[in-house]
Amino acid sequence: MKKQLTLCIGVNAAVMIFLSLYVLLVPAAILIYDLHDPGLSGERTPRCVFRWHRALSPRYEKWASQRVKAGAASKLTIQDISGTEWPVFGSVFYLWATEALQEAWDENPKPASSAPKDYARGAIEAAAALIADPNHASWIKDHWGDDYLEKENLFYRMLLIGGLTSYQKLSGKGMYEDLLRNQVESLAREIDESPYGLLDDYPGQCYPVDILPAIAAIRRADMVLGTNHSEFAARAIRGFQETRLDEHTGLPAYIVDSRTGRAQDSARGVGLSFMLIWAPELWPETTRDWYAKYEQQFWQRGRWLAGFREYPKDVDVGWLVFNDVDAGPVVCGYGAAACAFGVGAARAMGRPDHARALAAQAIVGSWPLPDGTLLGPRTLSNLSDAPYLGEAAVLFALTRKPVIRSEAIQRGELPWSVYAGILLGACVGICVVYSTIRKVRHWHKYKAILSVPAPAVQVSLWWVLMAAAVLTITLLDTSAGWIVLLAAQLLPFRIRTRNKKMGEFAAHPVNRVSLPSQ
Repeated sequence: MKKQLTLCIGVNAAVMIFLSLYVLLVPAAILIYDLHDPGLSGERTPRCVFRWHRALSPRYEKWASQRVKAGAASKLTIQDISGTEWPVFGSVFYLWATEALQEAWDENPKPASSAPKDYARGAIEAAAALIADPNHASWIKDHWGDDYLEKENLFYRMLLIGGLTSYQKLSGKGMYEDLLRNQVESLAREIDESPYGLLDDYPGQCYPVDILPAIAAIRRADMVLGTNHSEFAARAIRGFQETRLDEHTGLPAYIVDSRTGRAQDSARGVGLSFMLIWAPELWPETTRDWYAKYEQQFWQRGRWLAGFREYPKDVDVGWLVFNDVDAGPVVCGYGAAACAFGVGAARAMGRPDHARALAAQAIVGSWPLPDGTLLGPRTLSNLSDAPYLGEAAVLFALTRKPVIRSEAIQRGELPWSVYAGILLGACVGICVVYSTIRKVRHWHKYKAILSVPAPAVQVSLWWVLMAAAVLTITLLDTSAGWIVLLAAQLLPFRIRTRNKKMGEFAAHPVNRVSLPSQ
């Protein structure tokens, strides 16, 4: 049985060393390389984004195709926001990022061996099919009824227009053109005819953060439909003036009453960052003023962190707050979504000082694995209904191009958290490797005086867990498989050491074998 136990311990050691390299040490080396990319400042697309997009595309194709086929979206309730909104939102993010990468590749094909629209053709088709899938509008029908494409419902219709526009540009196909044209014309007319240029996302819920991208999506659709909504876009700025602004900051409020045109909430980082990605395409001069106010009242930079706050500087929210699923956690005032979308806003505004700091923190927080998986965003996504939303959102933010050219601004120093994150990952990886090797050496040196309770049971259970891990990784879900594999590392869970001189027994876990007295 000693041989069987030695095999268990040896295989476990190999697994731990592999995981340390794969999850900690190699990603740290990748990040050191990627942080030297001048594209982080916003002048061009970072080369790492092409790698990540190529790795994500086949996974996205498989997931989106299976989800549409399964019809799982029709079974969700309106209370499940991440399960209903995120799959569609993530698919639009993916198509927006792919469109931007294709444009960057057309200008300079060096970062990728083939065009994004070619290697991602299957994923492009699957993402568009998910966006247009009626089952993925089930939660919308619960809000608006069967005529959900004919009145208000701004958020969903914005996603529909944005995603299908990118699809048609990438594929050259017009299979959704009738739907796209109908939504562009009807939504533009409805916004134009509304009292204040505002429409609800859901009954009684109006978010300007969605209205502004909808206007930009209509203008972008003009390029594939041959229409011209420039005059509409010029008039639509009324939805972001006067009482629609937060009176304390002079910036668009996060929530507005579409019937009275009055702000019902303060300006918030998550909304401002996302709006400022699109606003430069519509109203450049107004956007300059908004960004200046946003920087003055929301930008926060210290030695360790830099980014946009969720609330203005004069609002103290404590060191950790979680208000809603869209904004994400607020840590020391910094808004998670405000900083993530802030990457795109800073790039669109031509602010390399902000863009570089935000992008560097974003990619370290993403912690890219050797296979292209972004561990951070994947973990924060809805693993059952929208596992790739976070990664698609990161790609979207990092592919925004400068629309407004600011005066020459120095890139600035990176926050200490960027270096600390890489150093921490590398140190933990080295410690795990060293500790694992040390444990194996102790086992081989002292196995003659060590025993394991119920060794046959523990070895059998270990084999079952290892087999289950392999089958789960290859046939079902990779994440679940790794969890089972880590569970196998707990066996053999207990070793007894006999101290011959003292004539006593001391119990130790297998991963804490002590040297016998000398």
